Amino acid sequence: MINESYFNGFILLGFTEHPQLEMIISGIVFFFYTIALMGNMAIILLSFLDDHLQTPMYFFLRNLAILDLCYTTNIVPQMLVNTWGKDKRITFGGCAFQLFNAVTLCIVECILLAVMSYDRFSAVCKPLHYTAIMNSQLCQGLVAMAWLVSVISCMILSPYAMSLPRCGNHNLDHFFCEISAMLKVACVDTTAMEVATFLACLVIALVPLLLILVSYGFIAVTVLKIKSATGRQKALGTCSSHLIVVFIFYGTLIYMYIQPGNSPNQDEGKLLSIFYSIVTPSLNPLIYTLRNKEFKGAMKRLIGKEKPSMDTIGP
Repeated sequence: MINESYFNGFILLGFTEHPQLEMIISGIVFFFYTIALMGNMAIILLSFLDDHLQTPMYFFLRNLAILDLCYTTNIVPQMLVNTWGKDKRITFGGCAFQLFNAVTLCIVECILLAVMSYDRFSAVCKPLHYTAIMNSQLCQGLVAMAWLVSVISCMILSPYAMSLPRCGNHNLDHFFCEISAMLKVACVDTTAMEVATFLACLVIALVPLLLILVSYGFIAVTVLKIKSATGRQKALGTCSSHLIVVFIFYGTLIYMYIQPGNSPNQDEGKLLSIFYSIVTPSLNPLIYTLRNKEFKGAMKRLIGKEKPSMDTIGP
């Protein structure tokens, strides 16, 4: 039993009723977290150091890698400490910080994926004007807009979720502090908050997704007009990695949060949360780098295995 006067934080239960399963999950999480760290740090490092990657596409990809790195680091270390040790507590401040970051970063990723689809639309549909359209000022402004909208949205949702009365209930049936878990421990009617959260998720997730679908609709029309098979393959190659990432991220997010009256059960929800918050950020760098010749070339140049071509040698 925890004395309310001495403890005002939370207990992250995870899968405490299944200790063997919890240890297996923690091992899987540690594995994917290691991949996420190495993969996203490689993207950030290469995009900064290699001159061939100083384009709008890699500017957005670098921001996505930073985002994924922050998202996993916000959750995994505390989760592993609670899983591998006997103490499963997290302070109220630590929980509020984790919740704020998780909500903010998730919203940023929704918007950033939409921005990246516009970049691909400009590259495929307006190649002659691509450099003029996607100038550095616009790219930086779009990323700043994504962060501004996300922070404002989070400042509306997170404080209210943290301020709900809990009547001494400290047990969060989750691996980390999440809005849905906070609502479940409240001892008041949370219907209004649940509706507000659902509507916010609906707008935040579906508006960017609609923009992505519109962008790829125009891209599909343009690709069909290309007579050369090589040209079509090249155009599709610039978009395929982004489409895979969008499918994985939005598929899980919509299944988790945008299902009124048909939400997954608690254990299923916890597993899905692990997937979109830990597994997906580790898959993103693999999807982009393994399918990208420019990244492979940048990696070879960085480790000194590829000599510069005659075109890159000055007089």
